Amino acid sequence: MQITASAISLNVPDVDASSAWVQKHLGFSVAMAADGFSSLQHPDAGINLIFLRTGLSTFKPASAAVDAAGLLVVFTVERIDEDYARLQADGVTIVTPIETEPWGERYFQMTDPNGVVYQLVQWVEPTAEDVG
Repeated sequence: MQITASAISLNVPDVDASSAWVQKHLGFSVAMAADGFSSLQHPDAGINLIFLRTGLSTFKPASAAVDAAGLLVVFTVERIDEDYARLQADGVTIVTPIETEPWGERYFQMTDPNGVVYQLVQWVEPTAEDVG
C-alpha cells in the first residue's frame, strides 16, 4: 500500500466556524470547500483537516455521523510557550492550561466554536519540578 495523503474528518454543526478558527489560530488554509464541507491544509501538519456538517446525507456510514465530541486533535509544535501566549492573547478558549507531564509532554488544550478540542504538544526534558 502506498499512502499519498492523510486526513481527519470531523462532523460539526457549523463548518464555517471551525474552518475560520483553524485558519485564524492554527495557520491552516482552505484546500477545497463546498456547502457543508471544508478541507484545510497546513504545510507542516502532514494531514488535511476536514469539517463536515453534522447530518449530511452524503456521509457514510450514517452510523458514524456524530459530532466530534470526545476527540482530541493533536499537533506537535516547536515553541509551545510562544503559541500558548499568542493564543491566550487572541482570546482562544483554553480548557487545559499549559502543563508538563513527568515524561516530558508539555501541552495545553483549547476549543473551537463547535467545541472541538485541540491539543498542542512539545516534547521537553522534564525538570525536577515536573517529575515531582
